[in-house]
Amino acid sequence: MGGFFGAIAKTQVVNDLFYGTDYNSHLGTKRAGMVTFDPVEGFNRKIHKLERDYFRSKFEDELDSFVGCQGLGVISDTDPQPIIVNSHLGRYAVVTVAKINNIPEIARELLEHKMHFSELSANKINQTELVALLINMGRTFQEGINLVFRKIKGSCSMLILTENGIIAARDYLGRTPIIIGRKPEGYAVTSETSAFPNLDYERVRDLGPGEIVRLRADSVEQIQAAAPREQICSFLWVYYGFPASDYLGINVEAMREEGGRRMGRKDDTEADCVCGIPDSGVGHALGYADGRGIPYQRAVLKYTPTWPRSFTPGNQSRRDLVAKMKLIPNRAILDGKRVVFCDDSIVRGTQLRDNVRTFFGCGAREVHARISCPPLVYGCPFIGFTSSKSDMELLSRRIIRDFEGSEHPDNLDRYATYGSPEYQRMVEEMARRLGLTTLKFSELKDMIDSIGLPACRVCTHCFDGTGCQPDDAYRHDHPDQE
Repeated sequence: MGGFFGAIAKTQVVNDLFYGTDYNSHLGTKRAGMVTFDPVEGFNRKIHKLERDYFRSKFEDELDSFVGCQGLGVISDTDPQPIIVNSHLGRYAVVTVAKINNIPEIARELLEHKMHFSELSANKINQTELVALLINMGRTFQEGINLVFRKIKGSCSMLILTENGIIAARDYLGRTPIIIGRKPEGYAVTSETSAFPNLDYERVRDLGPGEIVRLRADSVEQIQAAAPREQICSFLWVYYGFPASDYLGINVEAMREEGGRRMGRKDDTEADCVCGIPDSGVGHALGYADGRGIPYQRAVLKYTPTWPRSFTPGNQSRRDLVAKMKLIPNRAILDGKRVVFCDDSIVRGTQLRDNVRTFFGCGAREVHARISCPPLVYGCPFIGFTSSKSDMELLSRRIIRDFEGSEHPDNLDRYATYGSPEYQRMVEEMARRLGLTTLKFSELKDMIDSIGLPACRVCTHCFDGTGCQPDDAYRHDHPDQE
């Protein structure tokens, strides 16, 4: 997915920029970049790979080279960024949190306009440069950003560092967040509010979908008002978000606990204890334990001193091994117990299957799994929240293919419908393949109610196949531009 942080102040911002960007590290593991602007020194940019290291260790020795009262930082799961541009709009740097599915189509159009691409990574077009080229086709930044909204299929939020402030533009359907923070010295803007407290920023507000603002050290100017529709990704609360973060004022950990509490109240499973799979399953488990009235115990722990996130290595088998190695079962608690394990989701199922074997090997009598969201039946075309290249990497879809004899059966929606015969058969087969005593998923309504937003404002495509493409939404809202 990725995350970013921008800061602008009356004083030097490098420290805030460094630590604020670092607080987005849980959102990506491939590339990181920082850029500052100073009227005398100009733009200064550094980009590093993160596959085998951490953001702080890569940039800490270079901090003294960054000079300026405004800057951007980014953690990227896609392409090297920031991109620095010299155009008719002036000199600027841009970072994006984006998933653009029609890059070849847009690239062909740009090449026909005699524009060229210079930033290639692994022989692929850099999507942040593609965004910059689209921006340059506008007479103003606002017009160029709207061209991005109109052209892309997927999602794109961005920060633009100009010689006269930072421009922030949230994805046209608001699938990824941008939040403004303030302190006496100036303003910050980020993907995660958890970047604010230790840097003494107070949350001001979230940008609306499609909203564009310009931040200066002493002001926030709205360039474009929010669009009428919002489709913020529900998976931000389920999995990606840091527990201390808020999106649209709704706390991640509070949502996870409420979802678990609702599930626990409905469940009649007899068990001795509840445990969350670290880290994103812990909040759900705490809520489930409260709702079900079963004690919470740490039957499995994450070895935090050295192990990185499970998807860090590029090789899937190595990712699976890391996922296993970082979790240590506590035999003293598992032995002889009926245990409910709560987790955020089931994607491929490899990690959970290996965990279940280990839990039984440590003496567990029963292993039940309770998942904080509905089954992932549809791949996400809007946000890159997994490294899956195909819907068939989803455990649910492999099971459906085996049942129906087709990768795209006509009754796919029935498997996504809670309580239907197809749904029940799929879940039972998932439990069998994973070696679980029982398996249950949260209902979609309970998940939405736990978030607390109207269902129409939350994207649930990966669960039910619904969702609107940004270019279609833009054309609907701006028919005069066609």
